[in-house]
Amino acid sequence: MIFATWVIGVLALDQITKALAVHFLASGAPVVIIPGLFSLVLRHNSGAAFSLFSEHPGILTAINCLLSAGIVFMGLRTPARDRLRIAALGLVAGGAMGNLADRFFRGFTVVDFLDMHWFYKAHWPTFNIADAAICIGIGLLFLEAYMLGKREKLATAKQGMECKKATGQTTTRRT
Repeated sequence: MIFATWVIGVLALDQITKALAVHFLASGAPVVIIPGLFSLVLRHNSGAAFSLFSEHPGILTAINCLLSAGIVFMGLRTPARDRLRIAALGLVAGGAMGNLADRFFRGFTVVDFLDMHWFYKAHWPTFNIADAAICIGIGLLFLEAYMLGKREKLATAKQGMECKKATGQTTTRRT
């Protein structure tokens, strides 16, 4: 239930913001939000991240469908106690489905409208809420894997100490 809430929330926010972008940014003129840093501008992307593989939108759509199904499967099988993993998978799935919805309903293109730059010198490719959710979700999955590794190391060390205590072994340090 929590996983579905994340997915639906991201999907809804993504599609609403894209509809607003298509409506209000149709002229093509950027709307400067923070001068030199952040603007809103309408772009249509037929490729993957950073417009990669834009000449193969059908293949990208098929891959997106398969990956989305796999992420949903993992999200639904994740125990409720793993809240960070559920949130992360929900963000990734919701973002993937948001971009997939664009590909199905907007002629194999994805609407991008968030435009970041550094005082017009360095420019980040234009993106959308779905892209941001996917990146945040993947970051959370890496964080969760890192934290899990730390917990496992701690548990292994603690278990080793308990075994030594139980068998009467003590550790001495030699210098």
